[in-house]
Amino acid sequence: MTTRKLHDHFFLQAKAEGYLARSAYKLKEIQDRKRIIRAGGRVLDLGCAPGAWLQVALELVGPKGVVVGIDLTEIPPRTLEEFGPNVRIKQADVYKIDPEELIAVAGGRFDTVLSDMAPNTSGSGDDYPSERLCRRVLELLPPLLKPGGHLAMKIFEGELYPALVRDTAKVFKAAKGFKPEASREMSREIYIIGQGYMRSKKKD
Repeated sequence: MTTRKLHDHFFLQAKAEGYLARSAYKLKEIQDRKRIIRAGGRVLDLGCAPGAWLQVALELVGPKGVVVGIDLTEIPPRTLEEFGPNVRIKQADVYKIDPEELIAVAGGRFDTVLSDMAPNTSGSGDDYPSERLCRRVLELLPPLLKPGGHLAMKIFEGELYPALVRDTAKVFKAAKGFKPEASREMSREIYIIGQGYMRSKKKD
């Protein structure tokens, strides 16, 4: 199967299976390879629009889990209704969110933090604002993520990428880059997967 046909396959499969975007299969592959989301867990999805990762996360946590989504873009009310009560979404700026409010919404600290956030792309220098978003994610982890919890965050590869992986590895037992097959051929996106969070002192 050619790369173009592979990408067309993911687009068509998303439509056939009811996912809001092809990106659903990126998280599915991350889960298959890394097992970062558990049944009954609490998941925070930063940059959750249009909602495909919310759909996959909800499937994985099941009826006893909770998924909280944050995005600058408003999720349409009809989509919210389809998610059901175990998905809670807040329209907000990731640089201004209150971790305590998110914990209250979820009913406790998170087992997994996801970030599929991306800056507005210009085609040049996109790795710099992408790296800043990832640094913000790392800043938010101490109050939000449970010890032993997991992380998956997107970054555009560039000169800042190796240092970000190293810094992520300082607070996780393991941290490595992973590029899902569902990523587009020309995209420089890659996901840093952190497993086993080690720097978290706030009690549940």
